[in-house]
Amino acid sequence: MTSVDQFVAKVIASPSEYTGLDKIYIHNKVLSLIGDDEPEEIKSDDIVDLTDSLVSAAIKNGKIEDNQSDRDILSDQLLDLVTPLPSVLNHNFWDKYQVSPEAATNYFYQISRDNNYIKTRAIAKNVVFDTPTDFGDLEITINLSKPEKDPKAIAAARNQPENGYPLCQLCMENEGYLGRLGYPARSNHRIIRMTIGGQTWGFQYSPYAYFGEHSIFLDEVHRPMVINRQTFTNLLEIVEQFPQYFVGSNADLPIVGGSMLSHEHYQGGRHDFPMMKAPVTQKLDLGFDNVSAGIVKWPMSTIRLESTDQTAITDAAEKIHQVWKNYSDESVDVRAYTDGDRHHTTTPIARKVDDKYILDIVLRDNQTSDKYPDGIFHPHQDVQHIKKENIGLIEVMGRAILPARLKTELKEVEKYLLGQPNQIAEMHQKWADQLKQQYTVTNDNVTQIVHQEVGKVFARVLADAGVFKWDEQGKEAFARFVDTVKEPTDTTEKA
Repeated sequence: MTSVDQFVAKVIASPSEYTGLDKIYIHNKVLSLIGDDEPEEIKSDDIVDLTDSLVSAAIKNGKIEDNQSDRDILSDQLLDLVTPLPSVLNHNFWDKYQVSPEAATNYFYQISRDNNYIKTRAIAKNVVFDTPTDFGDLEITINLSKPEKDPKAIAAARNQPENGYPLCQLCMENEGYLGRLGYPARSNHRIIRMTIGGQTWGFQYSPYAYFGEHSIFLDEVHRPMVINRQTFTNLLEIVEQFPQYFVGSNADLPIVGGSMLSHEHYQGGRHDFPMMKAPVTQKLDLGFDNVSAGIVKWPMSTIRLESTDQTAITDAAEKIHQVWKNYSDESVDVRAYTDGDRHHTTTPIARKVDDKYILDIVLRDNQTSDKYPDGIFHPHQDVQHIKKENIGLIEVMGRAILPARLKTELKEVEKYLLGQPNQIAEMHQKWADQLKQQYTVTNDNVTQIVHQEVGKVFARVLADAGVFKWDEQGKEAFARFVDTVKEPTDTTEKA
């Protein structure tokens, strides 16, 4: 049996709706993509291995060039054959939803893994470890599956004219899109249609998942991200529909926002982040009936709201957000506006526990200064040897997404600490010298020490991003902000 025959058998056995009667058709469809000179049988029956074999045959047959873009495009065209049509998948999803929300997401998640839309092999290469800190165990990942974007490039891209197709990688027009050089292949991509806030939205999984069942909820309309009352309403509506998931939104300003500010979207999934485990250290009375509130023991300034009443908790979140947008405190470098530019927004995260909604509101400020040109509340220069990219939603919650360069760079740091020949990067030298003075390093403990210290640096990164620090001055400033939230106002934004 050739790799084509093996692959055809996989297609027929998949949820794609093909049957044995389609065997010849599928066989010829595959040959049209890879050429008539078929590859030999391979010992693996894994769909990804079989696809790789077919892609190699296509290169040998001259059907595609031997480059990553062509490989990805053809691979996804082949895997499209094992993927149900969007209409079929949506019908099955909502049928299973009648059994339970979890049954529906389990079905969609399994398909997204089986057809390699979720890049499980690439994700498995990531380095992952936990580090104990004063704020609990932080989760550290060195991202080897997907390159990070530079914050300045993100901000610049936000202002670029958009006239391509699809307009961005979050548009629904990506569903089934072939791909091109510099733009990802999406032939095997599927989106669940759902209603949020009375509008059509899409639900999909992230190809390069950073945590369990990493989901993306995207607006059908291509429009910039914005945090307002509708955002809080939408987040609560999503966790009402999928109570097994959390969902949150990146901030809607450069530096403190995510990497995709041009398209309204949220991220969610099934993961218990460190911030979710962090306790409320001070209870607050914000003056909203049926809403409990408190300051979370977390390096980034966070107010946690809890209620069984969606409207009440939305009112409280909106009040915090609106007051923060216009709030300044020069004593701690907090300024809502400079030269007419707005600097304040929030990162909201919602989840549901039993019948209670929990909404964490994280205060963000994207100012820059001569001393901190990358951001006053952004990783400062002395920790940028570990992390200089934006602190987005996932990192706000305590899971570091660190750049791939660190995998090799930290190995050189380990060699340096052990007194072995090394090529330690200059930017790590000062940090490594401090570690050398602090620890007695051996072959047995060097990796643990480096990992532990990387986690401490990430804790500092989060502290840098916190607008009210955990010193007396910061606590007093936070209290002044809370007092302002308590004041009566008629300026809250309406949906």
